[in-house]
Amino acid sequence: MWNTLLDNYPLWAALTAITLAQLLKVPWNYTITRQWDWNWVLNTGGMPSGHTAAVTSLATSIGIWEGFGSPFFAITTVLALIVMYDATGVRRQAGMQAQVLNQLAEDFSQVLDEIRHIKQKSPRETGVKLKEILGHQPIEVFIGAWFGIGIALLLYWLWI
Repeated sequence: MWNTLLDNYPLWAALTAITLAQLLKVPWNYTITRQWDWNWVLNTGGMPSGHTAAVTSLATSIGIWEGFGSPFFAITTVLALIVMYDATGVRRQAGMQAQVLNQLAEDFSQVLDEIRHIKQKSPRETGVKLKEILGHQPIEVFIGAWFGIGIALLLYWLWI
């Protein structure tokens, strides 16, 4: 069992792609904010898309290993397309809604403070703030896709 698991090139290609993509988010965000934030290793969203890197690496490695005409390649390609669509569509929109809701909650708290002249806990103090970075901009998915394909090709070259 362990031998077949350790010899599973598509699995290791996908896991390597998502791990490296998530690790790359830390220095990428440092270049933007000039602050080291290791939370990016586990965060969704950001550059590059780790989910996209994983599914494109999986699809590419399945195509190389099983053949680009195989049903396994078809399945993983459709899965990759759904993940990329979701990352730039539904999840991104949910993140934008979270930003608006967080701003509304903050504004409402400030209005209560002004009206009642009492200390009201803000959403940040109560920990109710919604996660705003859920999805990706199209460029983040695009870079994640090419990163995943590149990892699959590199690992295949190293594997053989």
